Amino acid sequence: MFLENTVNQKEQFGWIEVICGSMFSGKTEELIRRLKRAQFAKQKVEIFKPAVDVRYDDEMVVSHDANQIRSTPVPAAANIPILADGCDVVGIDEAQFFDDEIVRVCNDLANKGIRVIVAGLDMDFKGNPFGPMPNLMATAEYVTKVHAVCTRTGNLAQFSYRKNNSEDLVLLGETEEYEPLSRAAYYKAVTGEKVKTMKVNDAEELKFKDKDA
Repeated sequence: MFLENTVNQKEQFGWIEVICGSMFSGKTEELIRRLKRAQFAKQKVEIFKPAVDVRYDDEMVVSHDANQIRSTPVPAAANIPILADGCDVVGIDEAQFFDDEIVRVCNDLANKGIRVIVAGLDMDFKGNPFGPMPNLMATAEYVTKVHAVCTRTGNLAQFSYRKNNSEDLVLLGETEEYEPLSRAAYYKAVTGEKVKTMKVNDAEELKFKDKDA
């Protein structure tokens, strides 16, 4: 379990913590846990999330098991610094949906003495690094990678497999659209999709040739 850093009163700088992993891995749950501990300690806390994330609630940050904490939805990372003025701790959920400016914003906040806690998907549904997350992880003092449980093997899962055919990078969804898979299960699922697509394309090509014959 992550243990909060001890604040040195002579040190005027804060730090960045990144919580990353696949869908259903408990990222938001861990973010909320850390933020509520800070609130209990009477620290001034502000939480932000991208305005596009309205899956559970317009304003609340909500984990998959319905744990929640009030937040401020913002359309872009540039809105955060003004709203975070005077805070001790800033929490940011679903950071992968923000623009690249989020990296500079987090570093500026940390340089002003604020503890910044960021949660987000480290990979998209294709298994590629997601948005600004790699740069956030690189500049953070602390990185916690959490895992889900693979729905097909029971092993640790780090991939978010999309169950429909949408190619949109940003597609909000839950268990109907995604499932967490281990590396082996993800590879088999993606390979199976490619084989299925090839068979469909071959069948369509044969129908086309038969019509011309």
